[in-house]
Amino acid sequence: FLYSRPFIESFEETPMLVAVLTYMGYGILTIFGYLRDFLRHWKIERCHIAREKEEQKDFVPLYQDFENFYTRNLYMRIRDNWNRPICSVPGAKMDLMERASHDYNWTFEYTGRVVQDVINLGSYNYLGFAENTGPCADSAAEVTMKYGVGIASTRQEIGNLDRHEEMEKLVAKFLGVESAMAFGMGFATNSMNIPALAGKGCLILSDELNHASLVLGARLSGSTIRVFKHNNMQSLEKLLKEAIVHGQPRTHRPWKKILIVVEGIYSMEGSIVRLPEVIALKKRYRAYLYLDEAHSIGALGPRGRGVVDYFGLDPCDVDVMMGTFTKSFGAAGGYIAGKRLIEYLRSHSHSAVYATSMSPPVVEQIITSMKCIMGEDGTTIGCDRVRQLAENTVYFRKRLREMGFIIYGNNDSPVVPMMLYMPAKIGAFGREMLKRNIGVVVVGFPATPIIESRARFCISAAHTNDMLDRALSVISEVGDLLQLKYSRHRIQPSLARPVDDNVYEDIDD
Repeated sequence: FLYSRPFIESFEETPMLVAVLTYMGYGILTIFGYLRDFLRHWKIERCHIAREKEEQKDFVPLYQDFENFYTRNLYMRIRDNWNRPICSVPGAKMDLMERASHDYNWTFEYTGRVVQDVINLGSYNYLGFAENTGPCADSAAEVTMKYGVGIASTRQEIGNLDRHEEMEKLVAKFLGVESAMAFGMGFATNSMNIPALAGKGCLILSDELNHASLVLGARLSGSTIRVFKHNNMQSLEKLLKEAIVHGQPRTHRPWKKILIVVEGIYSMEGSIVRLPEVIALKKRYRAYLYLDEAHSIGALGPRGRGVVDYFGLDPCDVDVMMGTFTKSFGAAGGYIAGKRLIEYLRSHSHSAVYATSMSPPVVEQIITSMKCIMGEDGTTIGCDRVRQLAENTVYFRKRLREMGFIIYGNNDSPVVPMMLYMPAKIGAFGREMLKRNIGVVVVGFPATPIIESRARFCISAAHTNDMLDRALSVISEVGDLLQLKYSRHRIQPSLARPVDDNVYEDIDD
């Protein structure tokens, strides 16, 4: 009875024929890659790749040439799907600068044309605060005139503003914890703070799909790292039992501390952490819990307060709450929140001691958007956006499943991975969608397993019903064109736009 509402996640197995064809596709690309490398070696084909200078041929190479095999022979074929320059606010709609390549994606040149009103299904703009009008933009502009943009100092020296102090108090209040501390970069919040919390003689139990920043932080800490299967509580409990029974290798002394590291929403899978079960295990085995809420803060829960709010849990049960301001708040940076550890981090975290203070307009964007979500601005805009995001998410996921696509993740996750599988379809899907004025993110190896390439949609509260219906119509059209409707478990389509009874009800704060 750990869950008060259904916890529904689906990861439909890859159809056997699709898996075989996908492996064949990568095999053919690899063969042609070796052939083209042979032609480049003998100067038959022009070589664009980064390589060591001829006069350095007797040196130990700076990097291994083979490490670039995938990049130059597979990635380059579909490189036009990434790094597209945006020339507007990346809100629900955006404008893109058109590019053309005359050397098979090695270089690009701008045509001078702007592709306007592209529906944006790729940005992490979950609550629609990435905008250049409204109270957040006005407040940020006002603060810029007063404080400027840069501070040119660290917090510990002469870069600690009153706005920083206010923001951290607001974050702590928002999360329902004792204190919080903000950092200028979300990635560094993980990679620089985990080494301050764990070290030699400590054990880190990490989910196999944790973000690169968590992996880097764990490695930099010098702790022993053991990986458990994604969201698999049996795997986690087995590692906890072994850690308690056997202790440290060779000496068998007890571990100094055991730190469980998980994410709220996994950004490639669209899954939500089984937090009630993780907390139960953490308490049973007296471990510590580090929760990364980069994608879940603001995007989950009836009050937008993340995965803890989503499950109706006590924030005090999570030892270290980490999150970023880069997504739901439309700003930049990250935070660490919890009890009795913030003052320690102020003097021991490299990111706190050496990094420059957060820019004042960014801080103001965070304060204004957070007050909006909390209802402290005197309006219901924030609450309405949280509700709208939940409704959009349920609707979008349900419609994609009805169409016959394989969709990964939790029903309530605004990150919606749609499986493409075959390498040729990664580029084709991105290009065909842009032709129809829909901007999407396509993802392949090494960011995903080699046969699990996908398109990743990110739903926003700023998306209107018409935008979502237009996008769904185009996705269905392109899905038929590229034969992407792989699912063997189609559900009957509903005629009306569904209203999910589980979508958040009004909650007085």
